[in-house]
Amino acid sequence: MELVSIVVPAFNVEATLAETLRSLFSQTYQNFEIIVVDDGSSDDTVRITRTFASDRRLRIVQQPNRGLAGARNTGISASNGAFVGFCDADDLWEPEKLEAHVRHLKNHPHVGVSYAGSLLIHNDGRSMKQAQRPKLQNVDASDILKRNPIGNGSAPVIRKEVLTDIAYRPKHETIRDWYFDETFRQSEDIECWMRIALTTNWVFEGVPGLLTRYRITRGGLSAGTDNQLLAWERMIAKLTPLAPALFDEYAPLARAYQFRYLCRRAISDLDCEKAMDWAGKWLGASKRTFIEEPRKSLETYVAMWLMRAIGQNTLRGLAATKLGNV
Repeated sequence: MELVSIVVPAFNVEATLAETLRSLFSQTYQNFEIIVVDDGSSDDTVRITRTFASDRRLRIVQQPNRGLAGARNTGISASNGAFVGFCDADDLWEPEKLEAHVRHLKNHPHVGVSYAGSLLIHNDGRSMKQAQRPKLQNVDASDILKRNPIGNGSAPVIRKEVLTDIAYRPKHETIRDWYFDETFRQSEDIECWMRIALTTNWVFEGVPGLLTRYRITRGGLSAGTDNQLLAWERMIAKLTPLAPALFDEYAPLARAYQFRYLCRRAISDLDCEKAMDWAGKWLGASKRTFIEEPRKSLETYVAMWLMRAIGQNTLRGLAATKLGNV
């Protein structure tokens, strides 16, 4: 029974934290510790965490705000487990998730990063009836660059040795090592996964099932898409020297997938202008997405034009009416 450390970064998450922690304590695999890293919260995050403190498997670590990457680094540094899982404080784990990943890692010693698909949920917890169904096997750096099969920060459970292999300490850091790059406030996940793929021999492999419920906040991304893209491009610039040939070959297509993703998010937010803008950049970067993923690409393109034809104001009115009838 290997000990697993579950790191929960928490910054002003009073609305969702209790539900997240209940989902973690409900795991069928029970040999774990939960490390909640309070990242300088100003709401009731700490008080809510302490209501679970009767279970000695829970620990709270507090720090001034360092961002999501910094909270994860602090949690990893405080961890005692052979495996480390991450669950953001607004996401949920299905009861069998941890057991599935522990079994996978124990049975496949060459696998360093285990992950699974995710069900997308609304801010209120309702299913969006959409899912992330990633490639599970034969994953290499090009797959991670193009489509990031890990999907989100609450999906992976990682062998502690993997994190030890990529640890580094910037000159100004006096407290602990870095695993995620804290200079990134977005795209810190894929930067870390790419660094593992490019600098170690550990294998990325998924297990079947939708084992995470990944919360999507409507309207939460559109305002920050420009910053997200800048962070992604900075990740490309930072890592290209590690594998110039790989980035020369796959970066244009990866960029097209990134634009398509932003287009889909704009459609989800009923932002027609943004969706049209991202679609133009998507098609300008590469049309190969229609060859590799024809159904999803065509679906996105048709949805964008339907939204334009119907009008985003009309769609928002219909959405408001539907929500009012729920």
